[in-house]
Amino acid sequence: MIRHIVLFRIKPEFKALIPELVQAFYTMKGRVEGLLDLEAGSDILGSERSCDIALVCTFTDRAAFDAYQTHPLHMPIRKRMHEVRESSFSCDFNI
Repeated sequence: MIRHIVLFRIKPEFKALIPELVQAFYTMKGRVEGLLDLEAGSDILGSERSCDIALVCTFTDRAAFDAYQTHPLHMPIRKRMHEVRESSFSCDFNI
């Protein structure tokens, strides 16, 4: 299995959209083959080192993770996140 974690810092002018952005991730849950689990949420601490949104996904295997990258449900969300993010950080690992 593959765990995919992405942390996003959102540009100040888009911070009001954070709840909507988080919900957009959930539109993929149960609808992308090989995506076993998906959790997304917004930061509750607001510390200096905090990111605004976290996404945690679990995939059956590397093939499922690779297919997700260009999945039709993922592409518009990915495009939107590229527009609103200030920065993002990811870590993908075998579990």
